[in-house]
Amino acid sequence: MHQQLRGESDYEQLPDDVPVSAHVADVEQGKGISAYFMFVIQVKQKGDARYFIYRRYRQFHNLQVKLKGKFDPENNKNFNTCVLPALPGKVYLGNKQEIAEKRIHELNIYMKKLLALPAWILLDEDLRIFFYQTKEDSVQVPKSLRRLRPPTRRVQTKTVREGVIPEDEKPWAEALYNFTGANDLELTFKAGDIIYLLKKVNEQWFEGIHSHCTGIFPKSFVRIIKDLSQEVAAIQEDRRIVAHWFRCVYHKEHCCEIRDIYLKTGISLQPEYKMLLSKMRAEFATEDIALNYCDPEGDLVRILDDTDLELMAVEAEERPKVTKADFAPWRVHVSRKHDLTIYNINP
Repeated sequence: MHQQLRGESDYEQLPDDVPVSAHVADVEQGKGISAYFMFVIQVKQKGDARYFIYRRYRQFHNLQVKLKGKFDPENNKNFNTCVLPALPGKVYLGNKQEIAEKRIHELNIYMKKLLALPAWILLDEDLRIFFYQTKEDSVQVPKSLRRLRPPTRRVQTKTVREGVIPEDEKPWAEALYNFTGANDLELTFKAGDIIYLLKKVNEQWFEGIHSHCTGIFPKSFVRIIKDLSQEVAAIQEDRRIVAHWFRCVYHKEHCCEIRDIYLKTGISLQPEYKMLLSKMRAEFATEDIALNYCDPEGDLVRILDDTDLELMAVEAEERPKVTKADFAPWRVHVSRKHDLTIYNINP
């Protein structure tokens, strides 16, 4: 009987056009007589090609039925069987968009487990047809891709400290139960582990750091020892100085470098342009730099004066880029003065 884990040698023999990973990037309403919603899915092939497909829940269900008929041990007596991942069940009542949104997490888990099955399953005709980009898929343009991380350059993280914050002063929690992340966005930890809190995502989820990894995790799996609110309240006692740390992203030629910079004297919500430019020139030991900020659409905007910093501050209050305790709510993007490749020139 074939093993459940994919063998490395078998995987290497797969053709480059075989799907190896898939992720729901958004949910969009379809056009038809009755209202329905489609999942916008980014598919990655073994050859590293990426594309989008559009599938309804019933297409997932039909695929599952076909695969069970072929490979489920309960339905077959042959040797080519394996245990298939569970597909979230049908829901007949409720708001269709809310139902679709709630299914995203479960469908991502389903596709991750499905595409991690033995290599010979990935060659199944029905599975390949499901993940194949049809002509209709190729002409559609995704609207927003709210749940897809934008493609980024390779990132190096470096923390520059003029002072050290003791570990026992940071907001933290103790894990009550084991938790295994379903994807790269979620942490994995065991009961008794310590997780340092970065921000509150919503009423059920936090973002934190554990074993040098950053990710989100459910609040119900931990016991809060020092809450974020305690740290934030202490910082906001001085309304003029909003933080002592700020984050900057340095756009190099082939990668981005993240630096967390500490200022003993603190920094205001809206710093002065000349002061910030001088600080960045000293930090990167070069005069050939430009300051930028990221607008709500995700595009970089060059900062030329105090007016631009005022816009950055206003947008940061509405949509904070950094919500770690004692960090300014914005981040500065530093680029080379004559590098225009970082800007979006499309209308």
